[in-house]
Amino acid sequence: MGEEHAVMGEGPVEIDTSKPHAARVYDRLLGGKDNYPVDEAVAARLPPEAAEGARQNRAFMHRAVRWLAREGVDQFLDIGTGIPTEPNLHQVVQEVNPAARVVYADNDPIVLAHAQALLVSHPDGATHYLPADVREPDKLLARAAEHLDLSRPVGLSLIAILHFFPDETGAYELVRTLTGALAPGSHLVLTHSAYDLFPRELEASAAAYAKGGIAMALRDHAAVARFFEGLDLVAPGLVTVTEWDEGGAPALDVPRGGLYAGVGRVR
Repeated sequence: MGEEHAVMGEGPVEIDTSKPHAARVYDRLLGGKDNYPVDEAVAARLPPEAAEGARQNRAFMHRAVRWLAREGVDQFLDIGTGIPTEPNLHQVVQEVNPAARVVYADNDPIVLAHAQALLVSHPDGATHYLPADVREPDKLLARAAEHLDLSRPVGLSLIAILHFFPDETGAYELVRTLTGALAPGSHLVLTHSAYDLFPRELEASAAAYAKGGIAMALRDHAAVARFFEGLDLVAPGLVTVTEWDEGGAPALDVPRGGLYAGVGRVR
């Protein structure tokens, strides 16, 4: 009970359907079907603003990676991929540069199984899928280096993942390990829940996830900004997901999103 199987490149893998997973909850919020009753239960307990926040978060990711591709970045490492939802990262960047190479990494077998089936690269570029855990950044980087040239700039995507890593899990250290391995001119694309802007809603979200056994870190602007220490923040800096507009000035006349968003350049 509580297990299903998915077929991946290395053979069938077990999927524990008795426990919720943040990626599948996110899929549920986006209206996807690749989730289970345990994930639906967590999503149902989240504040009503959570679904709109998920859509805003994904729209930011599209804008940020499109901007990077236009700036000449042609390699991307997306950690915490989530269930594929079109358009996916590789579709966005390969529309700008068909030769772009993208590596997706996630620790949920169902995510990678769907990725293998659905994320088809442009024939001029390449797309790869790694079963890897961000909590083991050195191993993840070693596997990514089989497909990406880490001596050249890489766009590193950590979208809505770090708020599931409390400080005691070494969240800041793992980000520094990842960015420290990247060449100058690489960029970190990051989103994180904005606790100081929406404390009531995020405390409710944290409680909903906690009932499913998923820890959530409640960080304010200063705490999220620490992830960019040693990097040069691209304008408009660390703002909400609805305010960040392709490396330019903050968008005007839009409600503040529930997540902070930023892009930082590796020196």
